[in-house]
Amino acid sequence: MAELSFYVGVIGNVISVLVFLSPVETFWKIVKLRSTEKYECLPYICTLMGSSLWTYYGIVTPGEYLVSTVNGFGVLAESIYVLIFLFFVPKHKFLKTVALVLAMNVIFPVIMIVGTRTVFGYAKARSNSMGFICAALNIIMYGSPLSAIKTVVTTRSVKYMPFWLSFFLFLNGAIWAVYALLLHDVFLLVPNGMGFLLGTMQLLIYAFYRNAKPNIEDEEEALTPSQPLLS
Repeated sequence: MAELSFYVGVIGNVISVLVFLSPVETFWKIVKLRSTEKYECLPYICTLMGSSLWTYYGIVTPGEYLVSTVNGFGVLAESIYVLIFLFFVPKHKFLKTVALVLAMNVIFPVIMIVGTRTVFGYAKARSNSMGFICAALNIIMYGSPLSAIKTVVTTRSVKYMPFWLSFFLFLNGAIWAVYALLLHDVFLLVPNGMGFLLGTMQLLIYAFYRNAKPNIEDEEEALTPSQPLLS
């Protein structure tokens, strides 16, 4: 069983790397256009925060080194995405975006890590508390692409709902849920089971609107400067 969980974990690592690399096409467009347009930064900020804390969880929890290694890669990848986003975000949204990044990617992780090390004296208790926090954040990460659904429904266009991000989040949730079942790790099972369900929902929405006739007026309205970049 331990050998099987290792192989499933390796497959999970490969899929997770694909999840972290899936926004490359989106950010290449942002760089070429020198604008973030209507793309949301929330999914990348949430993923960076989750990856940071999952890396810590993997370090302090025996036998979870596969979790720490892949999320360490995620921290690097998502940091690059967030920096690119900050570089090209419209000026009138720059300070708001910076504040969100500092709050979610610096202040919150530091408070959580220092807090659990201060409050809980035993390593097992620290691991469990961090696992609980990471599980909650993972559910947010899996659901973060849903922030684009309002735009998709309004414009009847999936232009601003990246398919590959939703697809690989769906696969990621499925494989890590299996891994969690093999290791009896409830902190991995609950969020990744939810991730599987949320990923399925996102793909269904994408499939429904993929060939729909775009609502041009609403799409132009959604792209006006008065519309908030952050939801």
